[in-house]
Amino acid sequence: MAKYASILFSMVLVNNFVLVKFLGICPFLGVSKRFSSAVGMGGAVTVVMVLAIAVTWPIQQLLVAWNLEYLQTIAFILVIATLVQLLEMVLKRFMPPLHRALGVYLPLITTNCAVLGVATLTVDEGYAYPEALVAGLGAGLGFLLAMVIFNGVRRRVDEAEPPEMFRGMPITLISAAITAMSLMGFSGVIEHLFGA
Repeated sequence: MAKYASILFSMVLVNNFVLVKFLGICPFLGVSKRFSSAVGMGGAVTVVMVLAIAVTWPIQQLLVAWNLEYLQTIAFILVIATLVQLLEMVLKRFMPPLHRALGVYLPLITTNCAVLGVATLTVDEGYAYPEALVAGLGAGLGFLLAMVIFNGVRRRVDEAEPPEMFRGMPITLISAAITAMSLMGFSGVIEHLFGA
């Protein structure tokens, strides 16, 4: 159980795909302005990550068995694109306000390098299937955490009225860098807590 907890918290805090590995920056910067959109995008990415791992891990085992490992990236992208299209149809049908709020960023999950990154990371790390699912969940929750934290940071920055030359994207990027540095404090803590 400690191994799963170590993987989960490591993916959320120490190896956060957005704030540490800098993957998935486009929706991170684009959708984090409103809290509801940030939570919706974080939830959608979490669902896609877990489902992508659930499907790509067995596909990778087949590719290895048939000596077709070179097709990994193509196969993973096809799986992720299909999952995102299915998620978009579900959101459009059952959650129209969230679908409208996410706008163009929802289809962009297809090309979100964080989703492809977590799928390939679980293969590269040699995780067993349950471990891979926990890693996918942790990566998704880390994405959600980054979105929610950065939403709060952006609101505070907007209220502070920065100088004219920093307004817009410059102060957003500076704030993102400082937010990313905040997770550096967790390095070593997970290993110490869970002994992994």
